[in-house]
Amino acid sequence: MERRTIGAAALAVGAVGLGCMPMSWAYSASRQRGDESLRAVHRALDLGSSLLDTADMYGPFTNELLVGRALKERRSDAFVSTKVGLLVGDQHIVANGRPGYVKRACDASLRRLQTDVIDLYQLHRADPEVPVEETWGAMAELVRAGKVRALGLCAVGARAGRRSGARLHDATIRQLERVQQVFPVSAVEAELSVWSPEALETLLPWCETRGIGFLAAMPLGNGFLTGRLRPGAGFEADDLRARHPRFTAEMMAANQPIVAGLRRVARRHGEHVTPAQVALAWVLAQGRHVVPVPGTKQERWVTENAAAAALRLTAEDLREVAELPPAQGSWD
Repeated sequence: MERRTIGAAALAVGAVGLGCMPMSWAYSASRQRGDESLRAVHRALDLGSSLLDTADMYGPFTNELLVGRALKERRSDAFVSTKVGLLVGDQHIVANGRPGYVKRACDASLRRLQTDVIDLYQLHRADPEVPVEETWGAMAELVRAGKVRALGLCAVGARAGRRSGARLHDATIRQLERVQQVFPVSAVEAELSVWSPEALETLLPWCETRGIGFLAAMPLGNGFLTGRLRPGAGFEADDLRARHPRFTAEMMAANQPIVAGLRRVARRHGEHVTPAQVALAWVLAQGRHVVPVPGTKQERWVTENAAAAALRLTAEDLREVAELPPAQGSWD
């Protein structure tokens, strides 16, 4: 698989990563099967999808434990990214950016991941009660201590359409400018997909001009852009899509033209090319510093996603995707 570099540290990863969150969080977590997910991780590493994206809050903790089982055997094949800054309570999620907590959380993540160094340590959310410079400074100390190789910042979570997405990214850029004064940012993780392209306006160019890697979260639109979800599809109660406005039967029907457009492009590249691969190839075409991180827990989808790294969209393809209708429905 093609390799891409992340940030000034020039950390090399496969062009398509693996989002591990669905293995134990947010997508029908009650029906997770650890062995199946572990096979998916190994398949990703076999294919060169070396970036494994996890977080301590996924589960919580069980996602890192699962990834750690794979890392124990194949640490040299993997690039591990995990996150800090969010705590899961009984009823809600809260931010914690206190320096002491960050350092303790890193040590706990290292134990669960069964490794002595985290390749990319990301701030999941800034704590409104703690100056972000203090949190980032504690993370920088972890780099100097040899526990972390590089730092990143997440800008995912607030979703309410193009206008508020732009506001989110403007706020993220201001935050990035502050932490850059403390220690270099190697990567930013934010949503980017055919039906959520807002990062193209300011955040992605900002990263490109500064040599910062961009990890594209949810590049398949939470599964919608694969074309395998039908309007009215039922979701388990613990599946985040059960409460998503874009996943109501009405909105899924309204957004079918997007999937139809991806299918048209796919057909031009052969009968075995899928809408999901076109969606990922579109993300890859947005810049050499971009690495899509599609989430899955199944080997067959890992294999399909990895193959997108070899798909080259033409200028006509890109123009057709750009002319697809904007997605209907808010992300609130």
